[in-house]
Amino acid sequence: MKKTMHRLITRAAVAVLAASSMLVSGCSGGTSSDASASAPAKSIVTVNNVEPAAGLIPSNTDDLAGWKVVTQLYEGLVTFDAAGKLIYADATSITPNADASRYTITLRSGLHFSDGEKITASTYAKSWSFAANAANGQLGAAIFSTIKGYDALQDESGDKNAQLSGLKAVNDTTLEVTLAAPDSSFPYKVGDVAFLPLPQSAYRNIDAFGEHPVGNGPYKLASWSHDKEIKLVPNPKYTGPRKAKNGGVTYELYTSLDAAYSDLLAGNLDVLDSIPSSALKTYSQEQLQTVSKPGPGFKSFTIPQSMAHFSGKEGALRRAAIAHAVDRESIIKKVLYGTATKATDFTAPTIAGYSQILSGASVLDYDAQQAKKLWKQADAISPWEGTFRLAYSTDSGNKPWIDAICNSIRNALGIDAQPLIFSTSKELSTAIHNRTVGAAFIQGLQSDYPHPEGYLVQAYDSASADGKGLNNGDYKSAAFDALIDQAARQTTLDGAISYYHKAEEQLFQDLPVIPLWYTNVTAAAGKQVGSLSFNYMGLPDYYKLTVNS
Repeated sequence: MKKTMHRLITRAAVAVLAASSMLVSGCSGGTSSDASASAPAKSIVTVNNVEPAAGLIPSNTDDLAGWKVVTQLYEGLVTFDAAGKLIYADATSITPNADASRYTITLRSGLHFSDGEKITASTYAKSWSFAANAANGQLGAAIFSTIKGYDALQDESGDKNAQLSGLKAVNDTTLEVTLAAPDSSFPYKVGDVAFLPLPQSAYRNIDAFGEHPVGNGPYKLASWSHDKEIKLVPNPKYTGPRKAKNGGVTYELYTSLDAAYSDLLAGNLDVLDSIPSSALKTYSQEQLQTVSKPGPGFKSFTIPQSMAHFSGKEGALRRAAIAHAVDRESIIKKVLYGTATKATDFTAPTIAGYSQILSGASVLDYDAQQAKKLWKQADAISPWEGTFRLAYSTDSGNKPWIDAICNSIRNALGIDAQPLIFSTSKELSTAIHNRTVGAAFIQGLQSDYPHPEGYLVQAYDSASADGKGLNNGDYKSAAFDALIDQAARQTTLDGAISYYHKAEEQLFQDLPVIPLWYTNVTAAAGKQVGSLSFNYMGLPDYYKLTVNS
């Protein structure tokens, strides 16, 4: 089957300036004049963010800062609950044919953008075609590649108005989608930010529109003061499942996460969605509402297929030995201060199909005796020599737990295990991409939509190897690929998940990566904040937040 590279929303690093202090302070519990007309009795909630990388255009958003705002200004066909369960929003149904190569989408009637423009099947067809068309230069274009007609739109100098041939608006509420290949994940994939709809006003000047967007989500843009704050107010025309319970959301834009945390402690910020490393050990002891729970981030380290001693039967034994040699629970407790959860599969707890009972998962249990036994069996095939190295970059902040992993392997196996240090993330990424890293390396994964396809296909399928995807260890398994293809042909989520689980069990046999843990959502809010909850991406459910006066 044709494989699709999907986008991964990146958690943009915030720069710590030498003399950094907060750019602006939000006042907890205040009510702005922007929201008073629509919700006079409800308070504005202040939350942290950084300056978005680009205009607020769904199909051109690939940074977390932009994602936080865009997903509040727009609504799509579906949304997801905190556990990753699909919830219909603009759609009432997304129905596959017999082999999941064609879908019929039915929209709710009476849908409108905040400016009153009607939303129809043609609205979605035009928005997706605009996003997919290379002439429009949208960063999210690749996710549409499974839709028939995508390849014909990949001329950067082509007709900007050309449409995807696989889309047919049958009537105002019915959209037929023909795919280039079966894709059982499609009903989840349309939950990606790139699939959000655009109004007609967007196409007149897309860059100008990104500064003053008109959406169909639970909020409208009230103002955007660049590098300072973004103010959202409730959208009175919104009729979907995320109706705002507050008088608006104001994103205070910081250049330092530590400055945002200081503001939270001082009462000048209501909600902080990520705790800085400097405060992980102590934040739970402050007079705050604190959160640490499993999130969508999967952390592992990759052992490239080309590494000496790590292929064939010998390699299988050594990979299993190293998996048993990492004391995950001790590292999580002593080094990460409980802000991670031991991995039990290759996805994450907020992803559909997440499992704690897969066959073969016991290889992730710390067992020094079994690790030594397996390593000795591998030595009988070919004696080990040299040092096992684990690469990371100094600007990642990962040194403490990288050192802990190396110590655990060294102590369990009695071999030399050392970090391989790169100066910057860019330098390490370049070495990984060029296949010159010469060592195992840390890798994290977080999909834009809560479906196992976003983790398993992109990171382990043969079509994603050799620099064509996120399979940076160049793992290739005909058995794994066949199971993934079967999953794609299923017409029910349960049917697909059964094959994804079998594929994961194959991964536990082959161990192209060594699963470590799921990065927890670490966040905090002032005591004045009510209804504090988090979505499948590990971010606050902004529309639920309230502030007590």
